[in-house]
Amino acid sequence: MNGILVTGATGNVGRQVVVQLVSTGTPVRALVRDRSRLPEGAEAAEGDLARPGTLERALAGIETVFLIWPFLTTEGAPAVLDAIAGRARRVVYLSSSGVQDDAERQTDPINQLHADMEHLIERPGLRWTILRSNTIASNTRGWAEQIRGAGVVRGPDIAATAVIDPRDIATVAVRVLIDEGHERATYVLTGPQVVSRAQQVHAIGEAIGRPLRFEEVPLEAARKQLLADGRPPALVEALLASAETRPHSGLITATVEEITGTPARTFREWATDHADDFR
Repeated sequence: MNGILVTGATGNVGRQVVVQLVSTGTPVRALVRDRSRLPEGAEAAEGDLARPGTLERALAGIETVFLIWPFLTTEGAPAVLDAIAGRARRVVYLSSSGVQDDAERQTDPINQLHADMEHLIERPGLRWTILRSNTIASNTRGWAEQIRGAGVVRGPDIAATAVIDPRDIATVAVRVLIDEGHERATYVLTGPQVVSRAQQVHAIGEAIGRPLRFEEVPLEAARKQLLADGRPPALVEALLASAETRPHSGLITATVEEITGTPARTFREWATDHADDFR
């Protein structure tokens, strides 16, 4: 096949990667647990990153893997990377722009996870490319219920960053996956503007034609609410650690335009295009 295997193929970024690869005519296989959610035009491969033994068939005939690691620890990652290295030649990993190369420890557990994954991926015998993404715009879909209800988004505030559209991450990923010249490269991907949570909520309000506002709540109150909502405790602690310790970042890169030829979309564009998700 000499094609590309996409993990996380039904998620916000992975699905876009599959759709855009299909549009280029590239042979693409999507690793899924539910075939009914598979984007049209892709070959389905049932498998689970939590069970590396299920990946053998998915990797047959695959040259390159787009890897999204969906867990909060690297437990199991060495076995998955062994399976990939045994079949494929390249891996493109979706990491975080918060990773600091010169830091002994990262600012929060999520960035530390990505730093640890990068270290595991940068191994002999495997060609790799790292895409360090800033905060992804589609994360705001988690606010939809609050927006449809009272029109107030309540939660812990997080330092403003240059939020990026998942379509732009996917477009960069596709270029890196199908073009030569990206081996052992690390790219930092951001949107064109630094936006706070309050500004994101305001932009969504403008997109749906309703006044909305963001209301910061104390970390302990947020912890109780997230746990009451049924979120896994480890995920809750990781999210709150990000809110508490992640520093403000004014980082804006032109990487999206440099690789794709098109400037990165603004958060306002994403909100306008996805307004129905909040109505």
